[in-house]
Amino acid sequence: MTKRGFELNGLATAVGSMPHVDPQQACSLVLKYLPEIPAWPQLPKRSFNENMYVQYSERFPGVVVEDERIWVDRSRDLSQPLEHLYAAYLVSRIDQYAMSPDHAAGFQVFLKEVKKIKPKAVKGQVTGPISFGLTVTDQNRRPLLYDEVLADAIAKHLRLKAGWQEKALKSVCPNTIIFVDEPYLTSIGSAFVSFPKEHVVTLIEEVLGGISGLKGVHCCGNTDWSVLLQTSLDILNFDAYSYGESISLYPTEVKSFLDRGGVIAWGIVPNSEDSVSKETAASLVDRLVETMGLLAKKGVNYETIKSQCLITPSCSLAAMSPEAAASTLETTARVSAEFRRKYIGTKIKITK
Repeated sequence: MTKRGFELNGLATAVGSMPHVDPQQACSLVLKYLPEIPAWPQLPKRSFNENMYVQYSERFPGVVVEDERIWVDRSRDLSQPLEHLYAAYLVSRIDQYAMSPDHAAGFQVFLKEVKKIKPKAVKGQVTGPISFGLTVTDQNRRPLLYDEVLADAIAKHLRLKAGWQEKALKSVCPNTIIFVDEPYLTSIGSAFVSFPKEHVVTLIEEVLGGISGLKGVHCCGNTDWSVLLQTSLDILNFDAYSYGESISLYPTEVKSFLDRGGVIAWGIVPNSEDSVSKETAASLVDRLVETMGLLAKKGVNYETIKSQCLITPSCSLAAMSPEAAASTLETTARVSAEFRRKYIGTKIKITK
């Protein structure tokens, strides 16, 4: 028995962001279509405070949020705020790093509504240190990732945020999954971002270290998957619709990951309105199985791949219309049900 405590076998969940401004409506959709592993909805269109960087910035030393821009004012004396952060970090004082209701309206509603069902697990997410550090800059627009002190502070800050979120989720369900969202990992190793891969691992590992339950990393583009697979993550989530073949370039690393109980969350349902309208649950299951087969052809056990998997949209649904986002969640649920029926032997009822 792994630390999961329950079998995944192709269950469905989501990345996080939704296009809605009404948290009740967003939560209702998530609980309707993803009742076994619902993910609380981030609502960036509701408020700039729910932008994925602003949302986790509260209490970060020197942070300024103004005119729909976030940055850190390094012209201030940050020594005392940094001391407070490190003091909290050393004793895991996570309650000081709660997300306030105006930064996470969907989270607050989710905690109330999820009590009405009995999910196998609940999922949360936190912005990763690489993406946070490349996006949030100082007053001179220099990314914080290139400041050694602030990069380390980002990782410790997000670790505390993740720990608080996990504690809150555990109050409504004993089984939790926290994803560290790292869209900008696609830039590492490119001509535009010069940052050592070993430092990437160190910073991500710092955040993962604050999560006691299942922990994953989500990256919606192509990257060097061997970097992530050497961390302590339990779940790797990627855009399998657009970059499905990329994971098969690392069969040795994937095999080692699965052998230690790791799970691949296949983002096989596209988050483009045009693409998802052209697909069916059956066509996406076929695409998923074909993509899994690329790994199997390179010696990774096919039964292990199928049993140690989750089904998700390829990325955030925030850019879609609310109607299309609902349709995408429904398709995700149907792909999961069809995949499990054909390849796992499990029947799932889909709520209409």
